[in-house]
Amino acid sequence: MTTGCTLLQFLRPRLLAARRPEGNGLPEAAVLGLLAPIEVGACQAETPKESMTTSGRGGSAASGEKAHHGSRSQLDDFIQPSDKPTRTRQQAEEESQRKTSEMNQNGSFTVESKSILKRKLSQKRKTLPQSSIGSHLSPWPMHIYGRTILPNRKPCSVDYQNLASAQKEEPLNMTKPRYLEQLENHLRKELLLLDLCTDSTQELRLQPYREIFEFFIEDFKTYKPLLSSIKNAYEVTLAYQRETIRSLEPLRAKLVTVKEDCNEKLLAMRAAERHEVSVLKNEKMHLLKLIDKKNEEKVSLQSEVAKLRKNLAEEYLHYLTERDARKILLADLNELRYQREDMSLAQSPGIWGEDPVKLTLALKMTRQDLTRTQMELNTMKANFGDVVPRRDFEMQEKTNKDLQEQLESLQADYDEVCKEHEILLQLHMSTLKERDQFHAELQDIQQTSTPRPDWTKCEGVVAGGTDRWKMLAAGKNSDQLVDVLLEEIGEGLLRERAYFPGLGYGEAIPAFLRFDGTVENKKPTKIEVVNLIQDVWKERLAEEQKEKFADFFFNFLERRFGPSEAMAWAYTIFENIKLFRSNEVMSQFYTVLMGKMKESVYIYQKETIAQLQREMASADSQNEGLLSMENFSSILRSTFPLKKEEQIQELMEAGGWNPNSSSADLLRYRVLFKEDDEGQSEPFVQKVWEQYVDEKEAYLQELKQELESRPASSRHRAEVTPGRLREALVTIDPSLDAQTLGTYISQAFQVPVTGLPVEGDDEENEQGLKTPLETVMSRLWVCDIRRAGLRTEPEPAI
Repeated sequence: MTTGCTLLQFLRPRLLAARRPEGNGLPEAAVLGLLAPIEVGACQAETPKESMTTSGRGGSAASGEKAHHGSRSQLDDFIQPSDKPTRTRQQAEEESQRKTSEMNQNGSFTVESKSILKRKLSQKRKTLPQSSIGSHLSPWPMHIYGRTILPNRKPCSVDYQNLASAQKEEPLNMTKPRYLEQLENHLRKELLLLDLCTDSTQELRLQPYREIFEFFIEDFKTYKPLLSSIKNAYEVTLAYQRETIRSLEPLRAKLVTVKEDCNEKLLAMRAAERHEVSVLKNEKMHLLKLIDKKNEEKVSLQSEVAKLRKNLAEEYLHYLTERDARKILLADLNELRYQREDMSLAQSPGIWGEDPVKLTLALKMTRQDLTRTQMELNTMKANFGDVVPRRDFEMQEKTNKDLQEQLESLQADYDEVCKEHEILLQLHMSTLKERDQFHAELQDIQQTSTPRPDWTKCEGVVAGGTDRWKMLAAGKNSDQLVDVLLEEIGEGLLRERAYFPGLGYGEAIPAFLRFDGTVENKKPTKIEVVNLIQDVWKERLAEEQKEKFADFFFNFLERRFGPSEAMAWAYTIFENIKLFRSNEVMSQFYTVLMGKMKESVYIYQKETIAQLQREMASADSQNEGLLSMENFSSILRSTFPLKKEEQIQELMEAGGWNPNSSSADLLRYRVLFKEDDEGQSEPFVQKVWEQYVDEKEAYLQELKQELESRPASSRHRAEVTPGRLREALVTIDPSLDAQTLGTYISQAFQVPVTGLPVEGDDEENEQGLKTPLETVMSRLWVCDIRRAGLRTEPEPAI
C-alpha cells in the first residue's frame, strides 16, 4: 500500500502537468483512467477481503501485475522523453488549427455547440438507449491470450477445434484500460449527439471517428508518422471519391431527364399505337358488319331469284297449256262452222239453185283439192324451208359488201398502225439508249459536280431568323433562292453606302441617271420605295402619256423633291429597284423604266384586275364580299374566254377552290385583290400575271415557228419582212383586226403605222425593212401582244 501510494503521489502531478493546454492531448479523465489500474493493483495486494482460492488470488495478482505493467508502459510514452521523432509545439498548434478549420468547413460542430450538446446529453444519458452505438464499438478484449490462429493450421483441423474449445472454457478476466474506455465514452457521446440531429449526414457521422483517430495518433508518438500517413491516404481517397460523386451528379440528373423524356416518348408511341389499333379494330368491325349485310342481301336476292324462276316456270306452263287449249278450240270452232255451212246448204237448196247432191259432190272434190294443196304446201315448206327471199338475200349481200369494205379499211389501218408501232419501238429503243446515256452522264455529273447547297444555313444569317427565311423561301427553286439571298446581302450593303458614283453622260446611260460626281444615298425603306413607285404610276395614269416614261419619272422626282434632290432620289430608287427583283412592284417598274416592257403591258394588267373586281362586285348583289364558286367560275370564263379549262382551274385553285369544294361554297373575293405593305399581291393576282406571260411566250413561239416554216431561201430565212410577218400573224390568229395587226407590225419594225407598206405591194418595197427574226421577236416581246381569237385549223383537201 505504501509503495502504490508513493508511486501514485509521484505520478499524478507529473501526468497532470504533462496535459497540453491546447486541448489536443489527453484529458484529465484519460490520465486518471491510466492511473486506475495501478490503484486497483495496489489495493488488491494489501487489502484483506473475503477468502478466495489460491488460484483466484494468483489470477488477480497476475492480472493486476499485467495491468500495472501496461499502465507503466503507457505512462512512459507520455512522461519520459524518448528518442522518438516528435513535432514541436508550434507545429502541433498549426496542425491542430488547420484540422479544426477543415472540420468546420466540412460541416462539423463547433466547440461551443459540442459543449451545449454534451450538457444536454448528460441530463438525458440515463434515459437514452445504448444499443444505438453498439454496432460501432467492438467488444473487449480484442486480443485475448491464446486467441490468435496458429500458423500452418487449417480452420477445420482437429488441433484447431481442440484449441477453440479450450479457449471457450477459459474465463474472460481481462479488463479494458481506462484510456480505451475514455475514448469509447467520448465516441459514444458524439454519436449520441449526432443521433439527436435528424439531418446528420454520413460525413458528419464520420467526424467523431476522425477525432478519436487524431487523439490516438497524437498520444502514440512512436506510431504517429505511420498512422498519420494512413489517415492522410484515407482522407485523400475520401476527397477523391467525394469529387467523383459531385462530378457525376449532373450526369445523373441528365440521365434522369433523358429517362423521363424516353418514357414520355414511349408512352406517346404506345398511346398512338393503341389509338391506331382501336381505329383499325373499329374499321374491321365496320367492314365485317358490312360484309354480313352484303351476304344477307345476297342470300335474300338469291331466294328472290329462285322464287321468280319458279313463278316463271309456272307461268310458262300455264301459257303453254292455254296455247294448246286455244288451238284445240279454234279447230273445234272451224269444224262447227263447216258443219253449220253444210247443214245450211242441205236445208235450203233453193238459195243456190243447184242440186244438193251436186253441191255435196263439189264440196267433196273441193275438200280433196284442199287436202292435195295442203300436202303440196307442206312439201314446198319442207323443200324450201331453208331458202330466203330475194329481198333478204340482196340486203344481206349489200351488208356483206359494206362489211368487206370496212374490213379492208381496218386492215389498211392495222397495217399502218403496225408500221407506226415498229417506228415507235425503234424510237423507244433509241430513247432507252438516250436515257441510259443521260443516266450515266447524270451519275458522272453527280460525282464530279458540287453538292446541293444547304439553304437552312441561311436561317441564322438573314434578318428575322427562321420564320422570315421560311417565308422568303416558300415555293422557290435554287435560282430564286440565290436571288433572295443576294437581295438580303445587297440590302445590307446598300444601306452601308452613303454615296453613289455618277454614271456620266454617255448615250447608253438613261436620261434620269446622267450625272458626274457623287450623289447622296437617301436610304429609304422598301415600303417607302414601293409607295413612291405607286405614286408615280397613279400620276402617270392620270395624265396624258405624251413624254417618255424615263423623262416623266425624272420630272416627277423634281416636282416631289425639288431639282437639287431629284438626282439623288433617282439613283437611290434605281439601285433599290435593280436590287429587289423579287418584289412585284419594283420588278415591273424596273422593266418599264429600262424599256424592257411597254407601259401598255402594265396598264392592261391593271385593267384586267379592275374588270375582274367590277364583275365580282356586280355579281355580289348583297354587297357582303361573298361569291359562290359557281359565279366565280362563270366570271373567270367570261373575262378570259380564250383560256383553257386547265388555266381556269389553276385560277380557281389560286382563289381558294379545292376539289372537295362544292359549287355552293362561298368565296371572299375581296381578299384576292389585297396587297401587303411592300406591294406584294395575293396568289390569285400573281397567277393571272404568270398565265399572261406564259400565253404571250406561247403566242410568240407559235409565230416564230410559223415564220420559220414559210418557204424562203436559206439566206433570207433568218430575216423577216412586214409582208411575211402579216401573213404569219393572220395565219396563227385570224381574229386580229387591221388596227391591232398594224400596231404589232409597227412595233416589230420600229416604224410608224403610216410608214408601213400596204398589203399587196411588191417585195422590192419591203426589202428596206428586212429585220432579223430574233430582233423582231425581242421587239414583240416588249409590247402588249396577245391572242385575239382561236386558231382555225385548215380543212383537209378532199
